[in-house]
Amino acid sequence: VQLVESGGGSVQAGGSLRLSCAASGLATSDSCMGWFRQAPGKEREGVAGIDTDDYISYGDSVKGRFTISRDNAKNTVYLQMNSLKPEDSATYYCAARGRGKWCLLGGYWGQGTQVTVS
Repeated sequence: VQLVESGGGSVQAGGSLRLSCAASGLATSDSCMGWFRQAPGKEREGVAGIDTDDYISYGDSVKGRFTISRDNAKNTVYLQMNSLKPEDSATYYCAARGRGKWCLLGGYWGQGTQVTVS
């Protein structure tokens, strides 16, 4: 299994980014998929998750601003991030097939993509 994130970068506050997570070795259509983030000196924080029944969860700090989606034909999961704030700056990781609403516990993780909001 391999998860490869892309789409990170630097953006001004109020801007948008779309992160992608391309999966291989598993099917996004029948996998719990999620995003979490970690900033230096801070705890890991769940951002969004979509389970195998397409039930979606969001972290409280991103509700109304971030949207998770998946394109099963491309075996890719996306995280659309709007109205970005400096506190959203972190390394964002894709997770798959783990336990919990973020799909990360005991699951597969990508290498991460950096998001910086100034």
